[in-house]
Amino acid sequence: MDFKDILYRRLVKYAKVDTRSDPESKTYPSSKNQLILGGMLVKELKSAGVRKTGMDKYGYVTGEIPATVSGKCPVIGFLAHLDTSPDASGKNVKPQLHRNYGGGDIVISKKLGVVLTPKNCPELLKCNGEDIVTASGDTLLGADNKAGLAIIMTAAEYLVRHPEIKHGKIKIGFTPDEEVGQGVKYFNVKKFGAEATYTFDGDVAGAIEEETFNADGVKIVIKGKSVHPGTAKNTLANALRVAADIVSAWPENRLPETTENREGFIMFTDLKGGIEAAELSGIVRDHDLGELKAMERHLAAIAEEKRIKYPLADIKVEFKEQYRNMGPVIARRPEIMASLSAAIRKAGIEPRIKPVRGGTDGARLSFMGLPTPNVFTGGYNYHGRYEWVSLDGMNKSAEVLINLVQEWAKK
Repeated sequence: MDFKDILYRRLVKYAKVDTRSDPESKTYPSSKNQLILGGMLVKELKSAGVRKTGMDKYGYVTGEIPATVSGKCPVIGFLAHLDTSPDASGKNVKPQLHRNYGGGDIVISKKLGVVLTPKNCPELLKCNGEDIVTASGDTLLGADNKAGLAIIMTAAEYLVRHPEIKHGKIKIGFTPDEEVGQGVKYFNVKKFGAEATYTFDGDVAGAIEEETFNADGVKIVIKGKSVHPGTAKNTLANALRVAADIVSAWPENRLPETTENREGFIMFTDLKGGIEAAELSGIVRDHDLGELKAMERHLAAIAEEKRIKYPLADIKVEFKEQYRNMGPVIARRPEIMASLSAAIRKAGIEPRIKPVRGGTDGARLSFMGLPTPNVFTGGYNYHGRYEWVSLDGMNKSAEVLINLVQEWAKK
């Protein structure tokens, strides 16, 4: 199966719509352009012959492909998200195609000095001879998750055109605001009607993920005391300095830039304020819930040390649950991962099961009663100017989806 041309055209088309989600927005979805892209996808689904297609008031796009086998067969679904990360610009994205990657450097932008190398991204070495897509150096590409949209759309179109392929009823869903943790806030699991789903939102070919981080948010609010600096001794409490001291006190070996695999971290993401008041925000991540709580206790202890060091400052620490590791939920249904592994092997790839160093819509869906592991899309370096995706990896992902529906038809 060779879908590379159509996958590339779709990726370029979707990438041109700036669908960055906005964590500060009070609307849902958080950015209007997600609705624009959703409307485009509704038209494409209808044109492809996908039935019961539409977009609801929240921006959820759904569709259905009828079964081609008689009798009772599990209903499975495929999901991808409409938004891109707010961490980098998604405006005026200009995808570039680098054909037949030869193992050296990929110059994304000579002017801006944005260069992909096997040294700064070893995952590239797995893509020798493949066609690589990047942006132009001043924006993200948006393959997270527009590669997933293109893969599901292309596979759905193929399945509709080939009714000889045996499969049960298939559900398709495209969700907004995944990047800001709100992707399934209004998702109606019962109405969607699937027994299991798969998000197509992973990295290089062969990678599949059955567990995510446990995730909490942290907010530290500091009230200081402002006085003239000339008479500040023993009377000034600089809230901004207190916040900076807390950040610098966190261990270097428990940061995202110093951890990998199953190692957890705290990342401080935002600091705002001044002398009288400051607010420090961050995220806490670990695959083991006990380790996550231990990090939170450590941070709380650091805050207590600073209360002693800065007795004139008021320091409050608050943790808020965001999502939990979906691994234990998916483990109760071994056939979900077994079918996925079989579909990948049928595509000529050895599956590589690994934990997500992040989260997906699937984490929350799994706890809502819909187990949802994650499937590769062929990309890497998401959320920034060094983002890239392999068209060959996308092609294999679409092939896996087609194989997967056939595996479920055997049940």
